[in-house]
Amino acid sequence: MDEFALIRQFFRQRAGHGAGVVLGPGDDGAVLAPSPGCELVMSIDTLISGRHFPEDLPAADIGWRSLAVNLSDLAAMGATPRWCLLSLSLPDASADWLEAFCDGFYALAEQAGIALVGGDTVRGPLMITVQVTGEVPAGRALLRSGARPGDRICIAGVPGEAAAGLAQWQAGVRDGLLSARFCRPQPQLALGQKLRGVASACIDISDGLLADLGHVLDESGVGAELLLTQLPVSDALSGWGSEEAVLRAQLAGGDDYLLLFTLLPGFNLPRDAVQIGRIRSETGLAVLGRDGMPLTALPAGWDHFRTP
Repeated sequence: MDEFALIRQFFRQRAGHGAGVVLGPGDDGAVLAPSPGCELVMSIDTLISGRHFPEDLPAADIGWRSLAVNLSDLAAMGATPRWCLLSLSLPDASADWLEAFCDGFYALAEQAGIALVGGDTVRGPLMITVQVTGEVPAGRALLRSGARPGDRICIAGVPGEAAAGLAQWQAGVRDGLLSARFCRPQPQLALGQKLRGVASACIDISDGLLADLGHVLDESGVGAELLLTQLPVSDALSGWGSEEAVLRAQLAGGDDYLLLFTLLPGFNLPRDAVQIGRIRSETGLAVLGRDGMPLTALPAGWDHFRTP
């Protein structure tokens, strides 16, 4: 099919036309109406086949994942999803592949309440770019820069499961909890919205727990103490590999898309969240091992221009 038939069949007919969409796909641009009293939160990510996901990942999982990683950014800002744009670079216009991709993409879009309002398609190597727009009440966005000494460092979920899932996939294991954690991450949108006015800082874990916590510390001008004994570990993760491999996945694995946040004193931990450390005034990050002593060597997280 040609480019315009592709757009009509897979995107224009299924695109969102909900609240706030004055004009959706079909024109040179979408026309949108933000809610009164809200500020817009925008984020964009590009996923490249073989770099951000395995080349043999099912199309439905690619569709889900391409939207999920962007929605997680909205969650980290405490925003409510509203609209998204999709740009696809495709080696060929396979109807079967596109149908499966859309099944995954639209399944998560419906779950999150976000409407596709436009995009672009080109021929080239498989790459997916998604731009998302959300809303947050004016002045209430969660930032990376608000952590203060004494704040608790918290997480809701098990870091490291996605990295283990990717390793399993690469080893030929294509089912189970760990693989699902990588293939279909679940953006913690409801938690992010509950943290407005409660968390002093927030970030989603995409490049690894230590790397992303480091971003919070840098933006806030503080340091932290992290306790390995407090990191949650699931049976699936503990049974996946050696203690060293599990620890590396938890500290530097990335792709979890869990919210890592600092909690203001006086607020109770949200449901299913645990404290894993504390913010301190002394800069730098100390990770205390199971013997209570600081680890002398810490694994590095993902970096596009350093990680091989």
